[in-house]
Amino acid sequence: MPHDHHNHLSPSGHPYRADNDTDLSYWQTMEIAVRELLIEKGITTAQDVANQIETMDSRTPANGAQVVAHAWSDPVFHAELMRDASAATREMGFDIGPLRLIAVENTPQVHNMIVCTLCSCYPRNLLGLPPDWYKSRAYRSRTVREPRTVLSEFGVTLPDATTVRVHDSTADMRYIVIPNRPEGTDNMSQSDLAKLVTRDSMIGTGLAKRP
Repeated sequence: MPHDHHNHLSPSGHPYRADNDTDLSYWQTMEIAVRELLIEKGITTAQDVANQIETMDSRTPANGAQVVAHAWSDPVFHAELMRDASAATREMGFDIGPLRLIAVENTPQVHNMIVCTLCSCYPRNLLGLPPDWYKSRAYRSRTVREPRTVLSEFGVTLPDATTVRVHDSTADMRYIVIPNRPEGTDNMSQSDLAKLVTRDSMIGTGLAKRP
């Protein structure tokens, strides 16, 4: 076919990518209608919407890494975080809204993993947008059935004596994993400790980096 560019390169040298100019879904149409209605009634403005989208897009796992590093370094904050993670993270300037945030801590005896079996509930204010695999049906279903197998596919092998606990997020409740602090980090600053904390370690599919 004349316009079939499959396996061909564009003039720029990159593979052709199919257009995504498809019809709007029901939910996309509803979002546009509600947004335009709110703007028309003066409840919000187009700039307010754009600013909020920009704020949401700016959230990254670096936020959560700061929380973890603070918990590793400050026993008082650590206790507050484990008691009420929502309040503790707000004190650091990370407001997760009305959602309840629960911190679960990895130890040599217990390893925690986060999943959302129904959809893709995720602590976005602390970790940014969820990775595609977190939203996949395979991860959502297999993690609760065979967590050790899933961990091994992420390169994490735990001792048989370590208990693996899987936590299912909901629409009004989120989890963040506090990874086990690596050895040899006693004299590191919080900013340097934060560099050891990865997104996957806060989901439970990875471990903190070694210094």
